[in-house]
Amino acid sequence: QVQLVESGGGLVQAGGSLRLSCAASGRTFSSYAMGWFRQAPGKEREFVAAISWSGGSTYYADSVKGRFTISRDNAKNTVYLQMNSLKPEDTAVYYCAADFAPGRSEPNSGAYEYDYWGQGTQVTVSS
Repeated sequence: QVQLVESGGGLVQAGGSLRLSCAASGRTFSSYAMGWFRQAPGKEREFVAAISWSGGSTYYADSVKGRFTISRDNAKNTVYLQMNSLKPEDTAVYYCAADFAPGRSEPNSGAYEYDYWGQGTQVTVSS
């Protein structure tokens, strides 16, 4: 069982930056690939970024590539999402998720692959 708690959301102007954190419970954090997803009002949840269990492989949605960076610190059981050059269309609730994937070199982008989810943190980008 893994519990995930996101933090770092808030209100920012377009062009600004935010750093989201996701703290995980449990002693097997390094066995999980981690992902970030988001859901805007009236829209389906969509993939944002993912990172393999080791941090050696990352994957991004085209809409955030070059602006967002996912990273993890297995010693702190935490995954991060650095968001730069934010746009109003980035406004959404952001969720982190954990996919039990020990040894898998590439992270998944499908939400159905992820076993555990946090409660989400709101990110609002004003124009």
